Amino acid sequence: MSQQRFVLDSFALIAFFESAKGGIAVRRLLEQASRAECELLMSIINVGEVLYITEREQGLVEAQDVLALIDALPIRILHADRAQTLAAARIKAQWPLSYADCFAAALAKLNGAAVVTGDPEFKQLEVASIVPISWLPTA
Repeated sequence: MSQQRFVLDSFALIAFFESAKGGIAVRRLLEQASRAECELLMSIINVGEVLYITEREQGLVEAQDVLALIDALPIRILHADRAQTLAAARIKAQWPLSYADCFAAALAKLNGAAVVTGDPEFKQLEVASIVPISWLPTA
């Protein structure tokens, strides 16, 4: 039996770091990943998104602290290779989604994973069966 895979988008990690409602579900996934019960993936593009949002809202020092925390989490950070970039470009050409979100969707599609998010922009991809979504509570 293959291990279940999830791709975290920036929404998921920000919810976790800000202790938002969806952060509890992300914490559970991180705990499962630390026990090798699932695999968590994230595009370096989405890591960059978390960092620029953190720096813009809380400053450079906090962003550096967040990066150190991300590096310590049981998440496999993947660099955007040619296949992921081309898949993200194809999604962006067809759907009104932020470019960074397209990288999360492309990574999920290429790895047979579900995107973990609460970002409503992903609803259209779920409806069109582009990628499965594991929805985080937002209210």
